[in-house]
Amino acid sequence: MNRSKICTSVPSDSAIRSYDDLFIYFFKGRLTLDENLLNDEFIGNWQEDESSFLFFSKPCREIVDKILGQQPDLTLLDEFHIPYNQWHGNKIEPFQIGRFYISPPWQKSNTKNGPCQDKLRIALDPGVVFGTGTHTTTKDCLEALEWGFSCHKVNSVLDLGTGTGLLALAASKLGCKRTLAIDFNFLAARTAIRNVRLNQLEDRVFVVQGRAEDFIDSSLDLVIANIHYDVMKHLITSQGFFKKKWFILSGLLRSQARDIRYKLSHQPVRILKKWEGDGIWHTFFGETC
Repeated sequence: MNRSKICTSVPSDSAIRSYDDLFIYFFKGRLTLDENLLNDEFIGNWQEDESSFLFFSKPCREIVDKILGQQPDLTLLDEFHIPYNQWHGNKIEPFQIGRFYISPPWQKSNTKNGPCQDKLRIALDPGVVFGTGTHTTTKDCLEALEWGFSCHKVNSVLDLGTGTGLLALAASKLGCKRTLAIDFNFLAARTAIRNVRLNQLEDRVFVVQGRAEDFIDSSLDLVIANIHYDVMKHLITSQGFFKKKWFILSGLLRSQARDIRYKLSHQPVRILKKWEGDGIWHTFFGETC
């Protein structure tokens, strides 16, 4: 059964703001949200297998108690209060990498004059989804994209495990005419489509919630897979993978990268360039033969 769905419900741009604190409620079980119970402090719901996480910007235990009353199969396991920046590991600030200038939408940046005037600006609101762009694998993927677009004419991209949508947005900024961004987590897909709208790229970037395996056959030039190794090792043996002209594979530890490279060595592909970040993470840019 194809469980993919188009994400259309996203907060308006007027609701964009940074958060000082996060109040997180951790449930056992799959949570069904009643939007009538939610308020302006609700940020999102993260579903992970049979666990659910509710995020608010202020304490909302009354709402949680009402949800538990409506869904007796749910169990509240724990609740947390942590600073927003701590959730992401650092403060969300503008940064540059290659031709890209990435900044949160609540921090206005003037790129028309000064050192950033020639940069490709991307507004990125990560919400509570991981993918601010500062992780080594994301930076390496941005470099791989820039390098790939400088060497090849890439008209279409498939971004698997898009997260906040950063890599899909970067491909579009580099001139890609059509990008399909996929994430299995609904909150991630919801966040990605919000960032697509922030950057006014709705005509170029299309976001879908679904499994990577269900979209690998899409007829697109370049596939980006900065995803879990357990998913990637199956994707690179599928027929759809070899229909792509180029690929970027990332998120790989040393032993995983070695295994992926060995598997690819027996297939009609060539690795054209590789990146090693922090001596730990590995990224490949390759082409099919």
